[in-house]
Amino acid sequence: MVAASDIQARIAAARLLPVVVLERAEDAAPLAKALLKGGLAVAEVTFRTSAAAEAIARIRKDAPDMLVGAGTVLTRQQLDDAGAADAQFIVTPGFNPVIVEAAQAAGLPIVPGVNNPTGVEQAMVYGLDTVKFFPAEPSGGVPFIKALTGPYPGMRFVPTGGVSAANLASYLAVPAVLACGGSWMVDAKLIRDGNFEEISRLTAEAVALTRKG
Repeated sequence: MVAASDIQARIAAARLLPVVVLERAEDAAPLAKALLKGGLAVAEVTFRTSAAAEAIARIRKDAPDMLVGAGTVLTRQQLDDAGAADAQFIVTPGFNPVIVEAAQAAGLPIVPGVNNPTGVEQAMVYGLDTVKFFPAEPSGGVPFIKALTGPYPGMRFVPTGGVSAANLASYLAVPAVLACGGSWMVDAKLIRDGNFEEISRLTAEAVALTRKG
């Protein structure tokens, strides 16, 4: 099992965490390979579809260089399914102590979602130093994250929700931002249409944006 610090380091190195919705498990390996071709070796496969667990298992088997986590984990069953599929980390949209405790008990690194000081302090109680800031843009975006860094200088954020190629650089310019979650390079229609070359192209463009400045 990969240590939480190693997971965090790999996400930080990528600077981008693609948020993937897979309707068909058979698209998982081609999608992972398209991301790798574009220069990204990390992905969050969301439990918004019934294909999620099998998709994660296929990526772990067919694209071993990819760091793959389970996102939108809302229930203990989904957490168990993610663990059985060999997901390497967990991401949640909100802060559910039951899920956080269960993930920690299972040895699964977790990045829970928060969008206010209370959520940050909840994360601190559980010994966490990285949270998902969600939904980023509707919750105040870059100015709000900067405001949170004052009282919580040790917390790192993964803003997700409304992050795009247009505002990516402004988020990544904040030292407290570990990486940004986004879906524009893994649009569901592109996956549905099997347009993995376009996914690779968009991914490469996004990776290039993280290296500017």
